[in-house]
Amino acid sequence: MALSLSLAPLSLNLATPPSKAKAPAATDFCYGLPGNIAPAGDWDPANLLDGVSKSEVYRWREAELTHGRVGMLASLGFLVQEFWHPLFSADGGPAIEQIPKLPPALWVAMTIGIGAAEALRIQAGWANPYEKMDNVQALKSDYYPGDLGFDPLDLKPTDPAELREMQEKELSHGRLAMLAAAGFMAQEAVTGATWGSRDVSFEQVLLGGEFAAKSADLARDAAL
Repeated sequence: MALSLSLAPLSLNLATPPSKAKAPAATDFCYGLPGNIAPAGDWDPANLLDGVSKSEVYRWREAELTHGRVGMLASLGFLVQEFWHPLFSADGGPAIEQIPKLPPALWVAMTIGIGAAEALRIQAGWANPYEKMDNVQALKSDYYPGDLGFDPLDLKPTDPAELREMQEKELSHGRLAMLAAAGFMAQEAVTGATWGSRDVSFEQVLLGGEFAAKSADLARDAAL
C-alpha cells in the first residue's frame, strides 16, 4: 500500500486553470481557488488567510491536494486490503503493523518508486532552491496547485464550469478521505484489530440506540 500511496500526487490533471476562465481578483477568497463550497463557503474561522500572499495560499493548496490524494488512496487501501493483499502476508492485525513485515527487497523497490514519484512532482511544481533563497519551499510562479500534467484517461473537462466542479469534487473527496484514513488508523491502533474484523454495521450505528431500547423493554417484560 505504501507504494501506491507514494503515487498519489500523480493524480488526475484537474487543476489547470482554463484559459477562458475569469482571472481571480486579489480580493477573492483564497485568490479564486476552488473549494469554498456549501455548506461551509468562505470558511476560515482562524483567520489564517489574513495578510497571506497568493504564493503562500497556492502552496497551502498544493499541500492540501497532495494530502487529499494520498488520503483517498489510503482509505481505499484500508477498504480493499481485508480481502485482497498481494504484497502482505495476510497474517492479520492492523495495517500499520503490516508494512514493517515486508521483505527488504520490496522496501528497496518502494523507496525507488517513491523517490521517482516525488522527483517528478518536485520538478513539475517547485522552484529551484539553489537559484535564490526566495525559492526555498516555494512553487514555480507559473504553476497551478495540483497540475502535474497527468491525465492518461483524458478525463479533464474542457468547459471551465465543469472543470471547477470536478476540482471541487476532488477537494471534497480528499478532505473526507483524510479524516477517514485518520479514523481507520486510530481505530486499528486502539483496538489492535483490523476494521473489517469489528462487528459494526450501518444498521447498528444508525439504529443501535433503538435496538438497545427495545431489548431493554423485552427484558423488562420477560422479568414481569
